[in-house]
Amino acid sequence: MADIAVTATMGVMKPLLQKLTTLMGDQYNKLKDLPKEVSFLERELSAMNALLEKMDEADELDPQDKIWRKDIIEMSYDIEDYIDDFMHCVGQANDKVGILKKASHYLKTFKDRRRLADQFQEIKARVLEASERRERYKFNELCSGTSSEVIDPRVSALYKESTSLVGIDTQKEKLVNWVIDEEKQLEVMSIVGFGGLGKTTLANEVYREVGAQFPYKAFISVSQKPDMIVLLNSLLSQFGLYSGSHACKVEDLINKLRKHLEDKRYLVVVDDLWDARAWNVISLAFQQSNQQSRVIITTRDKDVATTASRSHHGSIHDMKPLSEADSRKLFFNIIFGSEDGCSSQFKEISCEILKKCGGLPLAIITIAGILACQPTKLKEQWEYIRNSLATTKFSRISTVQDMMYILDLSYKSLPRHLKACFLYLGTYPEDHFIRRVKLVRRWVAEGFLSHSPGQDDVWVVAERCFNELVNRSMIQPIYSGDGEDVENSGYRVHDMMLDLIARRCEEDNFLSLVNDPRAVAEGQVDRTIRRLTVHLRLRDVVDGTMATLTTTAGGAERNISHIRSLTIIGEGKWMPALLEMKFLRVLSLRFTNTKGSIVRLDLTGIISRLSQLRYLMVEGYGDNVVMPARIMGLRCLETLDLSGLSVSFRAFPSEVVDVPRLSHLVVPWGTRLPKGIGEAKSLCTLRGFDLPASSLESIIGLGELTALSELEVSCIHRPKEGAPLGPLLPTAKLMAALGTCLGKLGNLRSVDLWYFGDRIYCADALGSQLSGTAAPPFGKSSNSLQRLWVCEWTFSVVPRWINGHLHSLRVLRLGVKRITQEGVDAMGILPSLLILFLSIMHAPTTGSRIVIGGGGLFKLLRSFYWDCPGVGVSRLAFEAGAMPALQLLELPIDTREWDAGVPDGLHHLASLVSILVSRGQRGSDYKKRTVGAARTVGAASLVVEEVEKQADALIRGVFQQTVDALPTRPAFSYAHFRVTIRSDEEEEDGEDRPTQALN
Repeated sequence: MADIAVTATMGVMKPLLQKLTTLMGDQYNKLKDLPKEVSFLERELSAMNALLEKMDEADELDPQDKIWRKDIIEMSYDIEDYIDDFMHCVGQANDKVGILKKASHYLKTFKDRRRLADQFQEIKARVLEASERRERYKFNELCSGTSSEVIDPRVSALYKESTSLVGIDTQKEKLVNWVIDEEKQLEVMSIVGFGGLGKTTLANEVYREVGAQFPYKAFISVSQKPDMIVLLNSLLSQFGLYSGSHACKVEDLINKLRKHLEDKRYLVVVDDLWDARAWNVISLAFQQSNQQSRVIITTRDKDVATTASRSHHGSIHDMKPLSEADSRKLFFNIIFGSEDGCSSQFKEISCEILKKCGGLPLAIITIAGILACQPTKLKEQWEYIRNSLATTKFSRISTVQDMMYILDLSYKSLPRHLKACFLYLGTYPEDHFIRRVKLVRRWVAEGFLSHSPGQDDVWVVAERCFNELVNRSMIQPIYSGDGEDVENSGYRVHDMMLDLIARRCEEDNFLSLVNDPRAVAEGQVDRTIRRLTVHLRLRDVVDGTMATLTTTAGGAERNISHIRSLTIIGEGKWMPALLEMKFLRVLSLRFTNTKGSIVRLDLTGIISRLSQLRYLMVEGYGDNVVMPARIMGLRCLETLDLSGLSVSFRAFPSEVVDVPRLSHLVVPWGTRLPKGIGEAKSLCTLRGFDLPASSLESIIGLGELTALSELEVSCIHRPKEGAPLGPLLPTAKLMAALGTCLGKLGNLRSVDLWYFGDRIYCADALGSQLSGTAAPPFGKSSNSLQRLWVCEWTFSVVPRWINGHLHSLRVLRLGVKRITQEGVDAMGILPSLLILFLSIMHAPTTGSRIVIGGGGLFKLLRSFYWDCPGVGVSRLAFEAGAMPALQLLELPIDTREWDAGVPDGLHHLASLVSILVSRGQRGSDYKKRTVGAARTVGAASLVVEEVEKQADALIRGVFQQTVDALPTRPAFSYAHFRVTIRSDEEEEDGEDRPTQALN
């Protein structure tokens, strides 16, 4: 691994050395003296590279060392920019063109070649000057090993246990009792304590355990510089009142919340409150009532806790550190799986380490993460950690500085190849929801990772690095308790980790995070910016616009012209002068308020002029985007992600298939497949395209994408408005072509087939294509397929091929018209299945039951969603030993036909943690009948609300009584689920596509 990744402090050194090697090739050696100059730079910079690596491992550098190191990093960035500019100007002549065109190209680029030669003289002088100083610095190289990484299969369980079970049971019980107390007036509980004590974890556990008892609930996180409009809109959204725009005033949002909550019972968690001013605004939404509402806040500041509690008849809970016994349990669980797994040689050392951690879960998890990821658990490694902690003056953690030392130790202990990847997490603002796939693609685009011939491709390397950071607890999975596979869930970075990252990034000028771009535009940032994240907020907008960030704004010219990574997140209507950032490699635009936006994003110029762009992601622009007719300019593009747009492209540029390095193409739903898609041989991901609107030739061409690992396509039903993208492909031909394609692809890991419409789409034709005897289902992909998500494409029964060859399948969503015991058993023998969503159109025949047996079926299943209409819930039964690993059981119920029954044998589910019941109505006629009857008495809303309340009370009562009697005492949650799909037998009436609303 050491030879396939870039270290943190270099940032650019290894890609630079690779480009110098390219410059010595045949394409560039015709320029006089260029090979000699390049050879000199390659030798000198290789030597500096070795020294930088030694510096990167040093515990501490003196000020002169830091200055030299920073100069080398900046110089490396500048040299690479020069070379990229040169290669773009002179590297366009194709080897296949004739000699006359080559000669013409050479003459046209002669000035560019001479310009680079002159620049090399300047570069050489800078390198020589730096070389003269390097001999005074001597460092002992610290060796670091690497190994192949997957996410530790214990991570989900460990994270849950480390944050929700170890040491907080008593505190959680106290808060639960407070929440369910019969005191009718609104009350506030403040959880206060030092950063890293687990305040958020405690609040979240209470929220999960008792949240189902509150008709309205919300959980919001507050940053150090909160945007009140965003926070209040988040409350509205979680209460089901989101207006769709952030362009409201604070007082309007507060009034809306007050009116809505006036006679409601609610539970709200306000997490990580930093000052009383933010609380004084948020609390205005919570007026006194007699509905037994509760508000929990977490804060590090005792004064904030006192202010909040005094304002609403509240109390304060002082968060306590873990006891010595709980600290040991948490520590050893992470490293060895249990305390019993620790050998005697580590007992004494562990006591000394834990004494320094002072009972802080974050410190314990961090140190344990370092030790758990050592390739060999040697006593010397433990002694090194103990001695590192012993060099500090504190006996145990008691201040922020003490905690930061612990976290800094975790950073220093990272293998060299992970440090740049870790620091890049500073791109995301506090409390940001991080998606794994987007992050690893950005790492690759930045050049942090590469691969050597004959080894795993760069995308596998990137995922391995991500998994290693998760295993080290540097990135935390957001555990939702829904059984979701940890590898596909969201992630976050603890805010104290972000503080560490910000400090390191500032020292190395690795990246800059600003909230007001005017600070850059006006030259207030006194350094050359390499990577920039702008977190826009409406309060920073002046008259609907912001200062334009250009290279002509005084001192900003040097600052922004060399930006290679730009991320914009937030609600502003501001856009920088992108075309002046000619070295841009990563461009991520994520806006959250598009309503009334005056910004129009024209991708034409970006694609024609930003030749170095490798990653382009646009989200939140609605339909206010201009797509160019041609896309040939982006020769380096690896990821094009336009999934966040609300417009479909009638004619996506066909030249996209000729972009040589394009690996991930994600477009808005409903976009037509481009002509010649089969020529895009480098594609690994293809998502968003609409099959009926595409040509038969394009669908057949999908079978030529042999590198494809992720395929997500849709069929969009257009009953009234017709087909805006042109004539639609007949279903039979479409299914036959798709089935043939899937049989040809050999590297598929994930297949998502969606149907958007108001009918159930029959998938039997696809099943017949996949069940032939000539080849196993999904062809060569049968052994690699991990996810099969067939949403609203319904088979008559469970396909026969489901249990044939899908040995690696972990996630399965399947819809069938009728379910049989044979079909359930066929799915039960899938050896790797973790998550199963099963939707059934018709209930089993009267008197029959579907039995989940205990004979080795569903051995690993963690999450089971059973959606069967009518009395289908009571037709489900579990035998002794059934689903031994099941944690989450989700049961939608149709209130019109429910017989007040529950599944039989729930007590046999030995690992059950949570039951989620959702009340809904299947079919299009429920709303018509209910509202129609209500209108006859002139009070539609009142009658509907009364019917729903009665259904709620009945469902809650029956299931709560059942859950209370179960030996595992699982958490019980309840939600509303409104379904508007119709089966093939129901008459079409133009309803919208399936929607879900959780209250």
